[in-house]
Amino acid sequence: MTTRPRLSQCGLSAGKRARLHRILHQHGLGNGTALFLPYDQGLEHGPRDFFPDPAAADPRYIIKLALEGGFNGIAVQIGLAEKFYWDYAGEVPLILKLNGKTDIPSDRDALSPLHASVEDAVRLGADAVGYTLYVGSPAQVPDYGQLHEVRRDAQRFGMPLVVWAYPRGAAIEQKGGKDSFYAVHYAARVASELGADVVKVNFPHPEKQQDVPDPYHTAFTAQQAMDAVVRAANRTLVLVSGGSRAGDEAMLEKAEESMAAGATGLIFGRNVWQREHGASLRLVEQLRQILAKYPTTPKV
Repeated sequence: MTTRPRLSQCGLSAGKRARLHRILHQHGLGNGTALFLPYDQGLEHGPRDFFPDPAAADPRYIIKLALEGGFNGIAVQIGLAEKFYWDYAGEVPLILKLNGKTDIPSDRDALSPLHASVEDAVRLGADAVGYTLYVGSPAQVPDYGQLHEVRRDAQRFGMPLVVWAYPRGAAIEQKGGKDSFYAVHYAARVASELGADVVKVNFPHPEKQQDVPDPYHTAFTAQQAMDAVVRAANRTLVLVSGGSRAGDEAMLEKAEESMAAGATGLIFGRNVWQREHGASLRLVEQLRQILAKYPTTPKV
């Protein structure tokens, strides 16, 4: 198990530390862990994601669900934040996503263009900004340039930077795939080295070993792989994604392994809201029970 870093150990400015403290210790369980509800899938995947429960197509329903479920925050794109978040401003922390793309073109040369700014996040009362970084994409030069701009402004405004570290591109697909241990491990390290305050990763799959570098051909357990991913992030806090809709038992097992590895929290979207309201809240309560076992005190 990797020891989860405290905010006092993360080299944060006063503004960043204040906002992250508010997220982690004044919302959710208030025990230093986090449960976030992402809602950027309408852009990233299209409205088809709302077919399983049409109520989820309404942003008001999602924000209300975040309040009812005791989430530490929601992550949305700027259009939804401007049109809907003000109804609940201050009641649930906002992570404003600053970039995004559709899934219509291939991910071979993946790049998620900027469409909002850190200044927009300040104006909207956000407590953090989110940036999607496609690790391994041939478009890494403009991607890194965009991230540099965001990181500079986040530092200037004292706004925590959450990096969605997503392995993408033809080279990644030829080396185990986007959720292989190799790819997720690498992505966590890249986000840390490029200045993320928090990194969002998918759960690693060590069994995906086709053409990965030699060290990853060892028979790692899922727990060992998750431990290594959190270590790779160093003093960058780690959030683990629920990914696409999966069986509840397997998903809860991954959540437990993630927190045992030293992750700060979980970010579950479709796994939560692609089901009817009561079932969503029951799953959230199971996730909260896992988080309750891994508290972090705010001081050293």
